[in-house]
Amino acid sequence: MTTLSERPNTALLVIDVQKGVVAEAYERDAVVANINTLVGKARAEGVPVVWIQHSDQGLEQGSDDWEYVPELTREEPEPLVHKSYGDSFEDTDLEEVLAAAGVGRLVVTGAETDACIRSTIHGAFVRGYDVTLVADAHTAGDKSAWGAPPTDQVIAHTNLYWQYQSAPGRTAAVAGTKEVTFHS
Repeated sequence: MTTLSERPNTALLVIDVQKGVVAEAYERDAVVANINTLVGKARAEGVPVVWIQHSDQGLEQGSDDWEYVPELTREEPEPLVHKSYGDSFEDTDLEEVLAAAGVGRLVVTGAETDACIRSTIHGAFVRGYDVTLVADAHTAGDKSAWGAPPTDQVIAHTNLYWQYQSAPGRTAAVAGTKEVTFHS
């Protein structure tokens, strides 16, 4: 239903599942396993897998913490988009990558729920994409020491409100790993 009518394809986004980002993340191993399942399913169905990799002062490009977790392996020629802001579209070539593949619908996974995931799902939605957030394939570290709710509540709240997002000509959805479909 996307407003990008000439772009009928779906892509899987794997956002910031980097060693330093998810080292202390909530249910890290289960989330990474779910993402790995989705990557395998997307590849088997010929669906583009787009890898997003963050860097900033606290996560230096080329450092060990900056590397993707070893359980997830990007294959050539899967696109790798480097970013420095929360929204994966901001000052990157993500839009060009998706346009070249005819993508108008995104299935979103990764980290961190309360930062880059939220920024990217909202950024995609306002740019005209249909966006499915995978309920059990995104995570974050505990920020309760700074006044944030516990991480399980942050994830649950994001899953709750995203399923009710609406805008003309676009759909927002939440699905578990087992329920994700890449083709309509």
